[in-house]
Amino acid sequence: MSTHENISTLDQVKQWCKNTMMEYLGIEITEVGTDYICGKMPVDHRTHQPMGLLHGGASVVLAESLASIGAALQVDRTKKACVGLEINANHIRGIREGWVYARASAIHTGRTTQIWETKITNDTGELVCISRMTVAVIDKK
Repeated sequence: MSTHENISTLDQVKQWCKNTMMEYLGIEITEVGTDYICGKMPVDHRTHQPMGLLHGGASVVLAESLASIGAALQVDRTKKACVGLEINANHIRGIREGWVYARASAIHTGRTTQIWETKITNDTGELVCISRMTVAVIDKK
């Protein structure tokens, strides 16, 4: 992907995120590549669980959001749609403040399914969560 194409794709993806859960949680898309997408999310009152730690569900929202967008960028969106079939996440380390950073990478981009892995790290690069998502590629109606 050329730099100009990458910038226009990044701008397009940022527009897709307006008025969504991603915007509410403060998730920002930071980079888009041919088979990966990166983003970050604040760890604050919007993403905390009652004990003041990053909510595991917020990590899953981040992982699923990036994987879904990454999957959609792999198909002809005039004819196909990408929908989540399954997602799992292992929560490895707690975090109370700052930011988490995520990189979703394509493991498999087939004609009818895709598999994406998302690694979420803290400010010092330590693994906070790892997730894998299976996506169905379906015909638009």
